[in-house]
Amino acid sequence: MTNHLNPLTTADARDLATLRAEVERVDGTGLHEDETDVLQQLTDPKVDLAQHTIALRQGSRLVAYAMVYEPERVRDIARFDTAAAVHPEWRRQGIGTRLVDWMRGRAAAIRSARHPGTPAELLIDGLADNAGLAALARHTGFAPRRYWFSMTHDLHADRLPALKLPDGLHLAPFDPALDEATRHAHNDAFRDHWNHTETDRTDWETWFTGARSFRPGLSSLLLDADGSVAAYLLADEYVADHTATGDRACTIGHLGTRQSHRGRGAARALVAHTLAEAGKQKYDKAELLVDATNPTGALGLYERMGFTMEREFVTYARALE
Repeated sequence: MTNHLNPLTTADARDLATLRAEVERVDGTGLHEDETDVLQQLTDPKVDLAQHTIALRQGSRLVAYAMVYEPERVRDIARFDTAAAVHPEWRRQGIGTRLVDWMRGRAAAIRSARHPGTPAELLIDGLADNAGLAALARHTGFAPRRYWFSMTHDLHADRLPALKLPDGLHLAPFDPALDEATRHAHNDAFRDHWNHTETDRTDWETWFTGARSFRPGLSSLLLDADGSVAAYLLADEYVADHTATGDRACTIGHLGTRQSHRGRGAARALVAHTLAEAGKQKYDKAELLVDATNPTGALGLYERMGFTMEREFVTYARALE
């Protein structure tokens, strides 16, 4: 195998999708991506492929990669999210450690140049029961920092919760005219959540309402009497998941309530509406990912609405020196 680390390019989209599919067959995270999904990630305007990615190949075959995502805004700690994988046939050869070393060095260089003197940490994540990842995390000085649950709802009609709107709010379908107002509502709703920094227009158009997966027909808003966005639910559908599993899944991708409107049942109303719509549109299930220690009590809400836990994920963290 070559010892050279070369950056990824957009021409690697198919190879990276193939690598991730081979990893998924062994790791079973439930996450599937096709070439179009990967190309969207590689053309993210915030990612400098030459500086933020590396790839290892054996001949023409991509066998490992790593990506570091630069935090643009920092509240207390500069947290560097990452993505990385090693092909199952090339594991336990020190490649994972090598990738982590590269990610640490890249994140440290960015912190030194753009966030000098700011506390910083590197994050890696995966399934909580992935023994290989846990061993790599321990070996390279990481410790568990946050846990997440993927949850699913089977959409059986007798298990769908009733829709009850909060007093003073009315339900409306997602409206592109309120796209910017929805972004502001999102930033307000998540400002007290772990590792959240303001979502700007570029990220919103890339990963929220401008994403290939976004489904406006399953998304909705709760509007106040003055027409402002009090709460929102943005839903997604991932084509690669359907191709891989045969099931159509409505993903509740982003759900938030402005802090001034919390405690009135807004989130429950939005979820109930989307579950009903997904059932009408013949989706097989609904799914979501929730922070196990979400400060708004979201986990308990979803359990009461009929969601069940499917998988547990963990984020490991290591401070940057």
